[in-house]
Amino acid sequence: MNDIVSLSEAWANLRPDLRLIADFIPTGVRVLDLGCGDGELLEFLVRQKGVKGRGIELSEAGVLACVRRGLSVRQGNLQEGLADYPDHSFDFTVLSQTLPFLDDPEMILGEMLRVGHKAVVSFPNWGYWRCRLYLLITGRIPQAPDLPQSWHQKPRWQAFTITDFARFCRQTGIAIVQQAYLDGGRPMRVPKFTNLLSTTGVFVLARTST
Repeated sequence: MNDIVSLSEAWANLRPDLRLIADFIPTGVRVLDLGCGDGELLEFLVRQKGVKGRGIELSEAGVLACVRRGLSVRQGNLQEGLADYPDHSFDFTVLSQTLPFLDDPEMILGEMLRVGHKAVVSFPNWGYWRCRLYLLITGRIPQAPDLPQSWHQKPRWQAFTITDFARFCRQTGIAIVQQAYLDGGRPMRVPKFTNLLSTTGVFVLARTST
């Protein structure tokens, strides 16, 4: 019973999109967390779900935070870090709230699906109705609901919507095999009109069969 309580408490302490990602990751698999930050998700997966986890993080502060958690994390950018891994080295690769900041998302997602059998990504949705209304009324680009960072701050982001992402996946031969959505940090129980009503999307991806 204590282990169950511990798992429940640890899960509740995660950022909302990381909870959804953790739910998609089975117990005991191999996971590579890209842009793992301070290691919040990776530590949960290793400690609570028994995964064989590794991470790549660009910032020195993030790497040091991960090391303090006892995690296996290397410092580097995603393009260089992924190139060092053979095909299918992991069961899952993870990219949380980083996709809007990538210069070449097609290349990174392709590498994620080369290195891992499946990829899990989360990102803020600029198609959310409040974002649309803000742009209509003010004529200004809104901040993403779950990404409180202005367009001019480093690192710079590229706005896109859930519908944009789904179209991108179809065009690049990527299959969306599972998906979940947040509305202001709360899971959408009945995911309808997701591009209009969700603030964040979480997707499990795989290569389409040829």
